[in-house]
Amino acid sequence: MPNSPYDDFLKNLARMVEDIVRNMPEGEGARFVGYTIIAGNNGEAPQIIHIGKTPREEIEYEVIEDENYLFITGSLPPASQFAAYADISTDAVTIVVGEKRALIHLDTKIDVIHSFYQVRHGVIDIILKKKKPA
Repeated sequence: MPNSPYDDFLKNLARMVEDIVRNMPEGEGARFVGYTIIAGNNGEAPQIIHIGKTPREEIEYEVIEDENYLFITGSLPPASQFAAYADISTDAVTIVVGEKRALIHLDTKIDVIHSFYQVRHGVIDIILKKKKPA
């Protein structure tokens, strides 16, 4: 059976990601949250494999800050029957998935109107705009 044209694309993408990870500075404290793509062989469909030991029950997240924004990336429980959302306030964010909650207290004030989140493929990305000091 001939290879799908997407197999080559995914194999090239996997090589590029490997190069990026291999050449990252080690002292920067970079982490990856999520999944890996493995291109199919001999006509097999590509697979997505969760990185981790067992399915998570809690909401894991990390916070990265720059001069104007806070970036929160959360890995959501895979077996949840509920839609995830972020409750954003001026000094905290709560990631909510059904009955599970992750409260994140913030050291800076947030411009709630210009902050937002999106949920895709089991990951919630929250972008918080910092309030300018008066």
